[in-house]
Amino acid sequence: MTDRTQGDGDATPSAGAKGPDELRSQIEQTRSQLGDTVEELAAKADVKGRTKARAADLMDKAGALTVQLRSSAAHAGHVVQEKASHAGHRTQAGASRTGHTVQERASRAGHTVQERAIRAGHTVQEQATRAGHTVQEQATRAGHSAPVTNAVEAYRRNPRPLVIALAAGAALVAAGLLIRRSRSRRR
Repeated sequence: MTDRTQGDGDATPSAGAKGPDELRSQIEQTRSQLGDTVEELAAKADVKGRTKARAADLMDKAGALTVQLRSSAAHAGHVVQEKASHAGHRTQAGASRTGHTVQERASRAGHTVQERAIRAGHTVQEQATRAGHTVQEQATRAGHSAPVTNAVEAYRRNPRPLVIALAAGAALVAAGLLIRRSRSRRR
């Protein structure tokens, strides 16, 4: 014991006990140091206890990480939901603009068809009038009165039914062409 205490700086130097009380005190101090050393060695040798402590530490860290991951996932879910909502609004606005554009183009096409139908009606009326005059002139030259003269005069006085019939026919033809065109674009 004296060899050990002389070489160590942490042990009290032993020059010999000056009395039984001092000897008891040194023994108590040595026992305390030895107890601490034994506890340290026992802790190092207790692999099972250290493993349990390490496992408890890892479980705590895993629990904290789980909470953090759940929080991150919830935040990411909110972000995705918000972005999807914005994308939906943008898509809806685009579809609305497209709908208005299509409606405007269809209206213009309808007006164009109507104008062409009216022009075609006028052209047909003029041609019918000319044809009626031609038939009437030929009948007059031949010395016959033609029943066509009565029909031509009736249309000349009231051309509205002929124009309406021609416009309706032209509108039907135009609608059929528009439907055919829209079906061919879908394919």
